[in-house]
Amino acid sequence: MGLTQRVLPPDAHGERRLALDMRWNAFLAACGLLAVPLPLEADLADATLRQAGCTGVILTGGNDLQAYGGDAGERDQLEEHLIRRAADEGTPLLGVCRGMLMLLHVHGARLTRVEGHAGTRHELVGTYAGRTVNSFHNWGCVEAPPALEVVARAGAVAEAIQLPGTRIAGVMWHPERSDTPDPADLTLFVEMFGKD
Repeated sequence: MGLTQRVLPPDAHGERRLALDMRWNAFLAACGLLAVPLPLEADLADATLRQAGCTGVILTGGNDLQAYGGDAGERDQLEEHLIRRAADEGTPLLGVCRGMLMLLHVHGARLTRVEGHAGTRHELVGTYAGRTVNSFHNWGCVEAPPALEVVARAGAVAEAIQLPGTRIAGVMWHPERSDTPDPADLTLFVEMFGKD
């Protein structure tokens, strides 16, 4: 799987770095998948996906969107490119937390600040009814644009979406941050990325 990465602020030497939570490797391995970190440049990301034989893309968490005060505009551009590429080519793509917000944003959703979601756990209703998931986000969406279907909510806030007729979806929780992978998340990833 090709994974986008968090953009870190410049260090004391002015060097900017990309970072990926190390827990992604263990979680994806439990799903029978491997993580391939992607560079920020769209053409290099495309080349990486092709040459590494990636069969899907994961838009990971971290960094607020530039339209909402974030300072990683290059990441927004890359992820928008990857979303459009996945739609054009039929490639599976899953947005996690920030990645789901990017999916919403690209399709015209208006994001709002949400209270009581960062550093908590909450129960879902909808397709994932009965699941209790972690939550680390300060931004969310109540009204999704018509192109996207909300398949789970926590209160009024959308917690999972899908683009009907495609293998493009998003979740607001972090499957990689559980001490033991949730079987429901393993199933989600295997179904999303493990079938042709």
